[in-house]
Amino acid sequence: MAQLCENVRRLREILRDCTLCPRNCHVNRLEGRIGACRIGAEPKVASAGPHFGEEPMLVGAGSGTIFLAGCNLACVFCQNWEISQLAQGQVVSTQDVAQTMLGLQARGCVNINFVSPTHVAHAVAEATYLARSQGLHIPTVYNCGGYDAVATLRLLEGLVDIYMPDFKYADAQAARTYSGVNDYPAVARAALEEMYHQVGPLRLDARGLATRGVLVRHLVMPGNLARSREVIDTVAAVAPGCTINVMAQYHPAHRARGCPELTPRVEGRVVQDLRSHAQRLGLRLAR
Repeated sequence: MAQLCENVRRLREILRDCTLCPRNCHVNRLEGRIGACRIGAEPKVASAGPHFGEEPMLVGAGSGTIFLAGCNLACVFCQNWEISQLAQGQVVSTQDVAQTMLGLQARGCVNINFVSPTHVAHAVAEATYLARSQGLHIPTVYNCGGYDAVATLRLLEGLVDIYMPDFKYADAQAARTYSGVNDYPAVARAALEEMYHQVGPLRLDARGLATRGVLVRHLVMPGNLARSREVIDTVAAVAPGCTINVMAQYHPAHRARGCPELTPRVEGRVVQDLRSHAQRLGLRLAR
């Protein structure tokens, strides 16, 4: 516990010259400066409650989802853009977040699911530490965009039970065009490798609910813009036996309708072929 407490302190200290995520904005968030994520030193919560739309192994009586405002990516097709890019939400303390976590557990939720935690990893770590000291015993889920710094992830070890990163692109140009970052594939690969090193493949209990491990999400995009087969190849190489959700629910949300190449629908056969490819490589499908 002493090491976890020290890691929590070190994560908050990073905010003085913020390199919490790979954006490396180098702003002093403790003094109210704002970087790419649009969030200061304290987290903003958009909503919290039981959620039933996640993968079956995360749901049970409800995944205790905490939607965190802001994001370190700027995806033009984001389906939660009001929260991620307009940063709509209420500023709260880490003690408030800890109490929310305990309240969700009391309501019967089977895990605590932090959505978009990367840019507020310090607050997620501190709230988890506080909540556990007050009786939290259900797993924590780090539901992120995959653009995460390995140094930050190492300070989260022991505080995250289930990592659920997106792996959005194997194409750096697509990541630059549609999410506003230049180095997504390499960063996401290194982050996934660290996550898998910490918690390994996904493990389920007797109820079929996830207790620990990695679950990767990949959203299939029109025209193979993300180079999905290469994404799956990378996941299989870095996290053998990992569970993956090859997702078919793309639609042109937010600013995607302004990009003609992002407006077509994704054909079901394309998704099924990618899922079969993942299985051939030894990955487990989440749905």
